Amino acid sequence: MALLFGTAGIPKSCPPGSSTQEGIEKVSELGLDCMEVQFVQGVKMGEKAALQVAEVARRLNVRLSCHAPYAINLNSHDPEKLAASEARILLSARIGALCGAESVVAHMAFYMGDPPQVVYGRVRARVEKIVAALRREGNPVLIRPEVMGKGTQFGTMEEVLSLSAEIEGVLPAVDFSHWHARSGKNNTYEEFLPILKQVEARLGRRGLEKMHIHLSGIKYSKAGEREHLNLQESDLRWEELLRALKDSEAGGTIICESPNREKDALLLQQAYRSLA
Repeated sequence: MALLFGTAGIPKSCPPGSSTQEGIEKVSELGLDCMEVQFVQGVKMGEKAALQVAEVARRLNVRLSCHAPYAINLNSHDPEKLAASEARILLSARIGALCGAESVVAHMAFYMGDPPQVVYGRVRARVEKIVAALRREGNPVLIRPEVMGKGTQFGTMEEVLSLSAEIEGVLPAVDFSHWHARSGKNNTYEEFLPILKQVEARLGRRGLEKMHIHLSGIKYSKAGEREHLNLQESDLRWEELLRALKDSEAGGTIICESPNREKDALLLQQAYRSLA
């Protein structure tokens, strides 16, 4: 299996104000393979523009995913905020599908002081509802709950794998940087391999062959993630991760979220392709 490499959003080397279409063109020009369309501040793309995005991505053979808005909490105690959270994921999936995106990544919830097992049940029910609504519309986009970097956030490795195992149409967004920051470990070849084996054990070969990975350097404290860093400015052992992915025959996409996003994406791509 091969891995594809790309950027979280429009490459930094694009002029300010560049469109998503221009970002895709730059990704292709750089020799990268994929891009994650960032709806993180809100879905501000209309249907016409989304169809144009799909045409450019198809023509240039750039694989797309999208990231839903940050303002989502499927454990909100406020009915209006909960409904708005569900609506944001649905809209991201609808516009994402028109773009030709295969997946929608989302930060699902905060614990809000509630027991994690209670929050899991609420999130699971609400994700099931969202997926069912999309399938009634004929929308095939995968919902990908992300592994999160802080202990206050829903999104441990176990939580996202369980959602993915229990709900058809859900697969994980595995952020190895977040998991390293959150756990304070999981940063060696010997630690990466069991994670990948866990993915395969819970989700089968399909789960391992259709991985969606976020990666960057990361600054963290005892509370978890603080900010993203460039790979070579961090302690993340990304070369060992690439070796573990290669040895596990993992496939899918790696989206680079470093501040210098395309430089690190190209660094990862080159290092991965050099592995025997």
